[in-house]
Amino acid sequence: MGADHLAVADDPARWGLSIENGRIHAEGIDLTTIAAEVGTPTYVYGSAYIESQFRKLEASVRQRPTLICYAAKANSSQAILELLRRLGAGADIVSGGELARVLAAGIEPNKIVFSGVGKTDDEIDAAMKAGVRSINVESTEELERISARASARGATAPVSLRINPDVDPETHPYLATGMQEAKFGIPMDVALETARRAASLPGIRLVGLASHIGSQILQARPYLDALDRLRTLITTLASEGVALRQLDLGGGHGIAYKPDDPDLDVEAWGTALANATKDLDLELVLEPGRYLVGNAGVLLTRVLGTKVGEKKTFVIVDAAMNDLIRPALYDAYHIVVPVELEAARRAEVSTVDVVGPVCESGDFIALGREMPAVKTGDLLAVLSAGAYGAVMSGTYNTRPEPPEVLVRGDQFAVTRPRRTVAELIEAERLPPWMA
Repeated sequence: MGADHLAVADDPARWGLSIENGRIHAEGIDLTTIAAEVGTPTYVYGSAYIESQFRKLEASVRQRPTLICYAAKANSSQAILELLRRLGAGADIVSGGELARVLAAGIEPNKIVFSGVGKTDDEIDAAMKAGVRSINVESTEELERISARASARGATAPVSLRINPDVDPETHPYLATGMQEAKFGIPMDVALETARRAASLPGIRLVGLASHIGSQILQARPYLDALDRLRTLITTLASEGVALRQLDLGGGHGIAYKPDDPDLDVEAWGTALANATKDLDLELVLEPGRYLVGNAGVLLTRVLGTKVGEKKTFVIVDAAMNDLIRPALYDAYHIVVPVELEAARRAEVSTVDVVGPVCESGDFIALGREMPAVKTGDLLAVLSAGAYGAVMSGTYNTRPEPPEVLVRGDQFAVTRPRRTVAELIEAERLPPWMA
């Protein structure tokens, strides 16, 4: 594989970027301008890319009724939730906190589906009180619990059964959720029995079936395989008088992280899905996350210095595993390029590890990467950081989480300020006997 910066220079739009005056821009804003005003490390998101991705996905399934419920866990920034709400998106949530977030952003409850394998009683109550579109049930135990809580309230909870179709999405093991080994979903061999139980329980209205087979999927076939497994269940229930409203096929639509990664042909994907479901009188629900926001975001970081070891050369930056944990957690690949990209074209290339200052050997952004020579103070952009970046950040080593910035055209705004160390400390309390 060649040096990544050359691929980005040749096609920056693939990663939601542009190059002007030799520098990387997010829409009309020079990234050096943002770094100078906001500091580093900092997450930067482009509005236009998110809107474009949403419109492409929406157009791909235009042949049939479809609700796009953005997977808020990918990036739950209030600004991004508001942007997607304005585009017509609903939300897929996995916690009570996310429920509060999407409601605060103005997303209509009848466009919210509540997924997740471990909902608490309080979360179930909050979902019913809000009037969400569907609580996606993961087990018989959860179904019985929702029935009891709904009955106690004199309410009826709309539920979909999340079925585990035992389909291999051919992705990272941590991202596969639809196989027998996964903790998610109701096994196929008890799915019909569970559906019949749901249809008979008080306080329950069975509105649909759901599946989510994994993430970072770049082809239609795994979705169609899951659909094939669900089809028999749908038709059997219909023959027994159980009329469903929706079929939730989850999300997991992938993006390009590496230059040689394929792109999801979303138009072909949507056509295949529409053709495969045209005989089903059900509304489709889709739960895209990273597809909408992943390549809309970069993490800006500055070089603190370089260190030549006996076997490796290290580029030490001010972003660390607490800011972007995906490389350490998933061995995830993120392109790292100098913002001064035109100058980087002419620089000498060498193999380096890009590492952070956190006191852990697992604190790295990129390992064994061919990169142009950089020096202390240079600004780097870590690409494909719009999904599972800021939302998974923490304060390890008492390092405040990075701020977040949203760009629209030639404007940008800080949408989550950087907290100070003093603010981190002030949020804690001493017990009475130490006061």
